[in-house]
Amino acid sequence: MSGNMSSSYRERNSTADRALDILTMFDDVHLVVSGAAVAERLGVARSTAYRYLQSLVAGRFLEEAPGGGFRLGLRVLEIARVARRSYGLSEVAVPSMESLAEEVHETVLLTRRTGDLVVCVDRAESARAVRISYERGSALPINAGASALVLLAWSPDDEARRLLENAELRRFTSATLTDVDALMERLGRIRRIGYSVTRGELDPDVVGIAAPIRDENKQVVAAVSVAALASRVYPEAETEIAQKVLATAQEISERMAVVAG
Repeated sequence: MSGNMSSSYRERNSTADRALDILTMFDDVHLVVSGAAVAERLGVARSTAYRYLQSLVAGRFLEEAPGGGFRLGLRVLEIARVARRSYGLSEVAVPSMESLAEEVHETVLLTRRTGDLVVCVDRAESARAVRISYERGSALPINAGASALVLLAWSPDDEARRLLENAELRRFTSATLTDVDALMERLGRIRRIGYSVTRGELDPDVVGIAAPIRDENKQVVAAVSVAALASRVYPEAETEIAQKVLATAQEISERMAVVAG
């Protein structure tokens, strides 16, 4: 590896960058990669490379190959399946999302769930976009954020409880719920009112308002949400924004039914 490439890697300290660098080493020719190859690619010691690899193995993004080395894991296949399913959803949803973003002057997100992860499929920005954890293609746990809770709320109670009990419920802020019973109670309230509101549970000082998107069989398959600085969304304005989010979710659902038909 050249000195320039090695120094460029040292300048990039993000663990996420390193993980992405490792995952992009795989292609049709390189179905299995070795720890030594990863160390060379990143310009780090083998012990450091193995720490990154073991972290990806723990997250099921990689697994140890039978003959040695590492291959892509089941989590990658799950996310790929969601990505394939989402093709078409974005085309249907984005026009409505952009209209909502223009109307409320906030960021609008489109998300789907795969197992115990929530994936951001697309987003529409406003002039007042805020920095939030949900970037396109990012995957986050199911216990934090308005979108995550909406996507879980319409699952059967036994399935939702099983997912929560078996998942790693990360605490992003002091407001993040990690108690399974408290989360189950929260899901029941969301079903009753039809949408979810969270304040500072995923990103500090950010309020999220999400509603479910349904397919032609009335099954919840995605969520649309508004993410805004909490200081710009007073509690009395939540209901007004929620109604707009609900209307957008209904519009996207109706378009999906037409496309499916």
